[in-house]
Amino acid sequence: MASARAAWSRAAIVAAVVIIADQVSKQLIRSSLALGEQRHVLPGLSFVRTTNSGVAFSLLSGSSAAGVTILALVVLAVLLAFFARLHAQRLLWLPTGMIAGGAIGNLVDRLREGAVTDFIKLPHWPAFNLADSAITLGVIGLVLVMVRDGDRSSR
Repeated sequence: MASARAAWSRAAIVAAVVIIADQVSKQLIRSSLALGEQRHVLPGLSFVRTTNSGVAFSLLSGSSAAGVTILALVVLAVLLAFFARLHAQRLLWLPTGMIAGGAIGNLVDRLREGAVTDFIKLPHWPAFNLADSAITLGVIGLVLVMVRDGDRSSR
């Protein structure tokens, strides 16, 4: 069992790495591609500079910026309250940091730019960014940690 301080520190480090990687990648895209410009990177992968007023993968696109920001802050607060309660669960700090970092990375864009910069484009999928990827992988990780710990407690 990890101490509360160690768990919070690990989650904060993961969140910081996600925020930095997200913001650096978005700045590189904003400085190298015009809005709407697309560059093919590999077969099936392109970079395209787009903006998104919604949440991950363009969900709630077109919603008010204030509403989406409030929703993101509420979800972040719930996640942190959940983590405060269960921080001793093994590896819970990792998905918590990923989700928090992704949410904060997109909030930074929303507050600074008015919308989130998306740029990773796969066939038949809306453009997304590293923050969206961290959130998605974090949610999957959170489910896996909870299922694993649920299986252990039922033994």
